[in-house]
Parts: sequence; structure tokens; C-alpha cells
Amino acid sequence: MSDVHAKRDVVVLDYGSGNVRSATRALEKVGANVTLTADRAAAAEADGLVVPGVGAFAACMAGLRAVRGHEVVGRRLAGGRPVLGICVGMQILFERGVEHGVEAEGMGEWPGTVEQLQAHPLPHMGWNTVEAPAGSVLFGGVEKERFYFVHSYGVRDWVMPPPERLRPPLVTTSEHDGDTFVAAVENGPLSATQFHPEKSGDAGLQLLENWVRSL
Repeated sequence: MSDVHAKRDVVVLDYGSGNVRSATRALEKVGANVTLTADRAAAAEADGLVVPGVGAFAACMAGLRAVRGHEVVGRRLAGGRPVLGICVGMQILFERGVEHGVEAEGMGEWPGTVEQLQAHPLPHMGWNTVEAPAGSVLFGGVEKERFYFVHSYGVRDWVMPPPERLRPPLVTTSEHDGDTFVAAVENGPLSATQFHPEKSGDAGLQLLENWVRSL
């Protein structure tokens, strides 16, 4: 991978969630200068902020709020500063999550509900293709590749209406056992993937490099 982007400073937000080390290593591999921290000032000032996440929606939101990470994300987006959510780090960007009958409030950056996939078997684990829209920056050069998923919950209905003046969000989908769900979103400075790019081999590294290049 290229080292052209070595001067891009990226913070991986460390708020007690998993997959932080693998995300850090993958971003370093594509040339970013990566810091793993919960420090709000560092997270606010970096060129890019990555919000990882594994496990339960409610637990991730609780961890994020404990370090006031939701405030950092909101301030960055208000200023047009890039943020990338990964796996549950994507899910908590939506309005709410429902797991085992328990509803939890998300960050509400996008309308929609994270719910159990209507598919078998669960979790959806392994490599899968995606349907990326034309003009995608994240999937440039890897539109036909497979990415690594491990989840039982997702956003099955994208309900955000297109804005009147701004470019509408680019929504990438995937399918498991006939159930279609949101696999990625690109919405101005805010991007997210349901799959794990840091565990998706060369295709995932290319996607992360595409994101770093866009910073």
C-alpha cells in the first residue's frame, strides 16, 4: 500500500470497544499516522476519526458516552471533519437499536433502526459481496470485492429522504439469506461500514486507503 498519506493524522477512538488494535494496524499499513486514544482534544483535531465497535449496541453507546465521544463526533461533523464508523461503530450512528427486545438510543446522525436480520443462520459471519452505488469513494477499485462481516443486527431499511440541495448519501447494501441490509454509507464527512475493512484483506486495506486519501 502507498505511503503517500503518511502525514494524515487519524485517531482511532478508544472507548472500551473491541477491534481497536486491528483497525490501528490496518490504518498504519495504508500510510496514516494513527493514534489510539480517548482524548477528546486529539480526536477533535485529527484529520480523520475512526469509531470502531463490536458487541451490543447499548454497551457501545454507553462506552462512547462515558468518554463523551458522541460530543466529539457531533462537533467534527458540524465542522465538516471526517468520521468513519466500523461495525457497531456504524450502527450507533443511527437513531436507535433494538436487541433482545431492549431499545437503546443511538447518536441519531441518520434516521433508522438497527434490528435483528431476518435471515438464517445468525450471526452473518464471513465474506460477502456488496452493491456499491456509482460515485462511491470508499469502494473505488474494490466494488466487486468481498468483505468480512460478523453481525446479527443491521439496518434493514434506509429511511433518510434525499436532501433538496446537497448530494444525497451513497448507500451500499449487502444481502444475507435473502435479507438486504445497509453495508456502508457515505454522507459528506460521515462514512461507515457494517463489515470490518481491517479484517477484509487487500480489499479492506484499499477501502481504508481510499478513505485516508479523501481526508
